[in-house]
Amino acid sequence: MTGTVLFDLFGVIARHQSTEGKNRLTRTAGVAGPAFWDAYWELRPPYDRGEVNGPGYWRQVADAIGVRFDDHRIADLVEADIASWSAVDDTMVALIEELTATGRHMGLLSNIPEELASHYEAHHAWLKHFPVRAFSCRMGHAKPERAAYEWCQHALRTEPDRILFVDDRADNVRAAEELGMQGHLFTTPDRLRQALSQWT
Repeated sequence: MTGTVLFDLFGVIARHQSTEGKNRLTRTAGVAGPAFWDAYWELRPPYDRGEVNGPGYWRQVADAIGVRFDDHRIADLVEADIASWSAVDDTMVALIEELTATGRHMGLLSNIPEELASHYEAHHAWLKHFPVRAFSCRMGHAKPERAAYEWCQHALRTEPDRILFVDDRADNVRAAEELGMQGHLFTTPDRLRQALSQWT
């Protein structure tokens, strides 16, 4: 039986935030520096798990840094945040298409808020190649929580040792391995391709 590949999204198929995207966010917020980014990341997990929506998240960020965002600015921040995470690696998209053509069973596991998940579904047709899409905002669990990987295993309907989890963060890979999955710490498409050639 051919093994299943469970992909991370950001840092593997999609790119991390660009400098331009980050700058747009701070310009939109009217706040720059460590305080903004500390609040952005500290408050992100509940947003990723779907416990708060975009406007609620940005109100929390504003409270944390001691400012107020009106509804118009919040809408602009949600839009800028989506844009900052929207770039994809065309080489990886091509690899996904190639794996689909060979019949490889695949899944996607991503820490992602609802607004961004909806954007990807509306604008990236290659998501259709993932019959299992484990978006943290919809399953209520985020990496590296064990429950996120257990959810994927059940959805993929296979044993953990038949799943190769691909992520660019070592802590996320370790969490998958602790459940019994195989792990690949993503660095480049070429190295991933080599690992996949040995994963049967």
